[in-house]
Amino acid sequence: MTCIECPKGCRLAVNIENGRVAKVTGNECPKGEKYAIGEVENPTRIFTSTVLGQGLELKMIPVRTDKAIAKSKIFEAMTQIKRIKISKPLNAGDIIIRNFLGLDVNLIATRKME
Repeated sequence: MTCIECPKGCRLAVNIENGRVAKVTGNECPKGEKYAIGEVENPTRIFTSTVLGQGLELKMIPVRTDKAIAKSKIFEAMTQIKRIKISKPLNAGDIIIRNFLGLDVNLIATRKME
C-alpha cells in the first residue's frame, strides 16, 4: 500500500496475521506504520454527501463529517442522510447534526446557503 500521511508517499509492505498487522516495512517515518495499521484494522474516512434543501438557493446542500468515521458505518450514514431536510440558511461549518450516528462526530455544512 502507499502511505498518504505525508508527501513522501512511501510504498509500504504490510504483513497481516489473523486480520491484524504483524509488521510494516518501507515507511520512512513513524506515520507510515500508524497509517498501515489503521487502514488494515479499522479504516476510516471523512464522510461527504448532500442533504435535501427546501426553500433555499440550492436543492442539495453539501455536507461532511468533521472527523473520520469507520468505513463500516458509511452505508448507515447514507441511510440517515436521506432523511435530512434543511430549510433554514446555513454558513459553512454550521453543525447540522451533533453526534452523528452516535459516533462522536458532527455532520456540518460545507457551503453557505441562503
